[in-house]
Amino acid sequence: MHKSPRDDRRRLLQCLAVAAAEMWLPSRVFSQARQTDYPFTLGVASGAPTPDGVVLWTRLAPAAPLAIDAGQGPLAVGWEVAEDAGFGRIARSGQAQALPELAHSVHVEVQGLQADQWYFYRFLRGDAVSPVGRTRTLPLPGADVARLRLAYASCQKWEDGHYAAWRHMRAQDPDAVVFLGDYIYEYPGNSGRLRGPGGGWAIDLDGYRRRYAVYKSDADLQAMHQACPWLMTWDDHEVHNDYAGVQAGYGGSGDPSSPALFVGRRNAAYQAYYEHMPLRASALRRALAGSGAADQLRVHERVQFGRLLSLHLLDARQYRDVQVCTASGRLGAGLVNPAQCLALADTKRSLLGWEQEGWLDQSLALAPTRETRWNVLAQQTVFAQRDFRPGPGEIFSNDGWDGYPAARQRLLGSLQRHGVPNPVFLGGDIHANWVAHVKREPDRPSSAAIAVEFCGTSITSRGGGNARLPALLAANPHCVFADAKEHGYGIVDVTPAGLDVRLRAVQDVLQRDTGISTLAAFRVDAGRAALERL
Repeated sequence: MHKSPRDDRRRLLQCLAVAAAEMWLPSRVFSQARQTDYPFTLGVASGAPTPDGVVLWTRLAPAAPLAIDAGQGPLAVGWEVAEDAGFGRIARSGQAQALPELAHSVHVEVQGLQADQWYFYRFLRGDAVSPVGRTRTLPLPGADVARLRLAYASCQKWEDGHYAAWRHMRAQDPDAVVFLGDYIYEYPGNSGRLRGPGGGWAIDLDGYRRRYAVYKSDADLQAMHQACPWLMTWDDHEVHNDYAGVQAGYGGSGDPSSPALFVGRRNAAYQAYYEHMPLRASALRRALAGSGAADQLRVHERVQFGRLLSLHLLDARQYRDVQVCTASGRLGAGLVNPAQCLALADTKRSLLGWEQEGWLDQSLALAPTRETRWNVLAQQTVFAQRDFRPGPGEIFSNDGWDGYPAARQRLLGSLQRHGVPNPVFLGGDIHANWVAHVKREPDRPSSAAIAVEFCGTSITSRGGGNARLPALLAANPHCVFADAKEHGYGIVDVTPAGLDVRLRAVQDVLQRDTGISTLAAFRVDAGRAALERL
């Protein structure tokens, strides 16, 4: 008998309930028969931290990590959290089930830990022991925090380069990684540079699972996941290039998406994302409990680092209205002339979706009562206006915030109306570093800045080069720095007095052992939305 989508959701809900339940199994779970193949080939990871807990992740993928052996059935996995790397002082331990319906992934939601403390963790299956990961809990909401180091990154297309940036980031010992989207790319084959992910387009659950397995096989990426908790959001390529909500985008020649089949493809991609990220089961459970045809996966959240920093991790892809005025009437992104696109200014259009906009406004309204020194909004793309036509007239990209100007004005109005202290935007997507003063009226150079922005370059994904940047910077004087050639990440050092950002760039993304340098560095003093070049 053919199963309906509702039956599939019901089955996954049952699996989530089983997987999330803490198991108390006999001690033989640690002494099962010798593993013929090492099961932890995709490494370990942690994320979704709280003051008393964290999510620990792994996926059992022995020998051939691209294969999903659904016939193997549920597998018992032990886990331990310790205060020391030698696991002499065990803080928490237990057992979990890895279910075939969830690709034998494991999501352990550990509780009962001490606030603002580093821990070590590992998984056990028979005589196999996973790599040791290091993670940390958040400070208590009202705690005074002296300093914090965050790393932010995005866009790691497999075939465009090696992941040396992750190795260099690990050496800088961040407290957490903020990943801003495009963890995988759905395209087939090799784009002509370095290495290929194998297979064709990722269009179904098996295809997305295989693509994640390829990316997660990289040793440098695994090591960075082991080093600290990751705070995750996504962009389009975790599903399909330029997609908007439940609307397919445009993937180029051979694009297999169609409006009739896209919702099913998106749901499969969302499940695979959950299976491979350190997310709480509640993020997927709420979606599966709904009755709609399009399942959802909540990734937006607020993460509170004591009174030092509040991080709003946003989802600017899942709930958005479709892009407008793209050339030839095709779906997805394009450059548009606002004078010839009246729909661009439609106040009913949203990039975050109205529910997420409301959630964000309510959270920002409480910012002064939290007495948080810095308020960071981490999202997928560049927030400040970018005019791509030097001289008279304007040309904007319709895929980012420039394509949703009324939504951007609503968010800026929220920051001002609620008196949010020291707002800072982080972004990705565009494969380039752009640093800007965020103004309510960007066309008026004398207008005051409301916030500052650091939109980061890619880990590997190709950019457009720097030939046009001098003219573009001149056309956008609120933007103080841009580079579309280099690849890397950003490091954010935060104290109550100021925020320092270093843009780190690898020397040659095609070399596995490449070096790294600081491309540019900036200082923002508390109480002033002003960028100072260091």
